[in-house]
Amino acid sequence: MSRGSIRTLMLGDAQAARVVPPSGFTAQLTLFVSGAMAFLAVFALALSLSAGRLADRWAEELARSATLRINAPADQRAAQTAAALKILTQTPGIAHARALTAEQQTALLTPWFGADLDLDDLPVPQLIEVIEADPGYDAAGLRLRLAAEVPGAVLDDHTRWRRPLVEAAQSLRRLGWFAIALIGGATAAMITLAANAALSANAQVIEVLRLIGARDRYIAQAFVRRFTLRALIGATVGVAFGLGGVMALPEASQEGGFLTGLGFQGLSWLLPLLIPLLGALVAFVATWSAAHRTLKELT
Repeated sequence: MSRGSIRTLMLGDAQAARVVPPSGFTAQLTLFVSGAMAFLAVFALALSLSAGRLADRWAEELARSATLRINAPADQRAAQTAAALKILTQTPGIAHARALTAEQQTALLTPWFGADLDLDDLPVPQLIEVIEADPGYDAAGLRLRLAAEVPGAVLDDHTRWRRPLVEAAQSLRRLGWFAIALIGGATAAMITLAANAALSANAQVIEVLRLIGARDRYIAQAFVRRFTLRALIGATVGVAFGLGGVMALPEASQEGGFLTGLGFQGLSWLLPLLIPLLGALVAFVATWSAAHRTLKELT
């Protein structure tokens, strides 16, 4: 594209702009589609980023903790707990190990068994919380030593249920990016249809312009500029409403768990500002392609 063409595209041309209807079905369709898709893109982006943060947090938190269960008779539980704590304090890579009190274990089981739970009525093992340090400990070696010295000890490093949780969060993040790509494709398709409709509706005007010497590039630029600006305006409004909706969502909290904190944090609040620019770019490419293809068909 030449410098003059870029100048015409950016500043516009009063005569060429008359080819494109300033209002009507195509204008309303372009504004609505770009705004609605930008609104959805904001939430898809927020979902993807939130899922990514969740996956990273779960991976980090669960990787740094483990649980040691002491499954021993009541008369041996205290001795085996003390022996296990001694082994844990001697193991390189373990930052901290503590045996949970009866009150703490009751609090963990209360959501499942109710507030009137009595541990004396249940064969509940003694739990020991293990916090890993950098660069970590040798889990296989620790299991072998515990098996030899503390027969009732079972080390659970949360690997079995940590991996599915992290993979689910990562899949949700990929789904969010896929949704954004799908939204972009749907926007391009709808704007292409709107541009084709506008070109077909103005076939006679285009023919007159050709008779007086207007080139197809000159005519196409008028359509591209008008539809690109419409998409930019519509996407800007959609992003504004989308950000308002995200700001209305509940903030992250320990009680809310996964259903809170679905939004942006820090500099990620600037990412939705790129959506109108990307929407305008999609409209530019879609309209340019549709205009040149339709003008060839009208030849």
